[in-house]
Amino acid sequence: MRVWLKSLVFGAVLLTGGAAAAENPIVPGWYADPEIRVFGDRYWIYPTYSDHGETPDLSPHFNEQQKKLREQKTVRPSYHYQTFFNVFSSPDLVHWTKHSHALDVENVAWAAYAVWAPSAIEKDGKYYLFFGANDIQSDDQRGGIGVAVSDRPEGPFKDAIGKPLIDAFHNGAQPIDQFVFRDDDGQHYLYYGGWKHCNVVRLGDDLTSIEPFADGTTYKEITPPGYVEGSFMVKRKGVYYLMWSEGGWTGPDYSVAYAMGPSPTGPFKPMGKILSQDFKIARGAGHHSVVNVPGTDDWYIVYHRRPLDQKSGERRQLAIDRMIFNADGTIAPVIMTNKGVAARPLPARTANRGETK
Repeated sequence: MRVWLKSLVFGAVLLTGGAAAAENPIVPGWYADPEIRVFGDRYWIYPTYSDHGETPDLSPHFNEQQKKLREQKTVRPSYHYQTFFNVFSSPDLVHWTKHSHALDVENVAWAAYAVWAPSAIEKDGKYYLFFGANDIQSDDQRGGIGVAVSDRPEGPFKDAIGKPLIDAFHNGAQPIDQFVFRDDDGQHYLYYGGWKHCNVVRLGDDLTSIEPFADGTTYKEITPPGYVEGSFMVKRKGVYYLMWSEGGWTGPDYSVAYAMGPSPTGPFKPMGKILSQDFKIARGAGHHSVVNVPGTDDWYIVYHRRPLDQKSGERRQLAIDRMIFNADGTIAPVIMTNKGVAARPLPARTANRGETK
């Protein structure tokens, strides 16, 4: 009932453009793994479609290769309908507009199911979307991390290279949960990995290829203690913050931890957890992203969490709360709320390209 009521409020806001109080969850429906970016004069959130609501949302078409891949047994039945990304945009973190099927497997011939954890970035007027697909369990299976491209942040995105960018296990890392990061010198890195291993690779200038590091390695393992999945990178005042999720994604112990380091590849010093369940608010809080309001030192964390009355692992919702840095550069524990955040329009400025500094 609460989701249904929230849907009505969400729709009314979009139609009328009127003011509305902030609230967590921020949008109706079951979504997970949100990545937040700033493109132009709007905030953008790219999440995983986690579960059907009252009205199922489905991809319209599968090619013959995809149909054959979908005959394989998946870890969970829900993976079969996680075949697209809906995207949300907002001028102020409160009023959100839904952009349906920004990416759909209809435009990625090798992706058949388990399309997860999108990560977006802009370069030279193009928008690149990295994603995981097919939840491969070994190098013998077809799938991994792909990259799609569009002229607009809301898509439609189409496969950029016709195959996965990373299609195998390296250093024990399952090729899922990717995050693209642009450093101050313009170099792009892709952090990724499930199965308790985290890798980082250097992306080529075209963002559709991988290049070796100066030491000759290509897939550099940087797994911190406790790492499970959901890697994320933040840079602030010259310090690199590697962040990740711990615990089981279907359980109440899902949480977010971080480490600090002097470079994109570390070495990283573990600093502990900053986001965990709150028995008064929600369980299973994790797989987050972070955004800095351009020109300020104000930060927000976007994450998914499971309502206290839900037992299904897929029943996850999107939330936004403040993230605060202490005077010594460490991160204060995040306080989960149902109230959410106040409206925060973006300052007037030239278009931000989506990097987190």
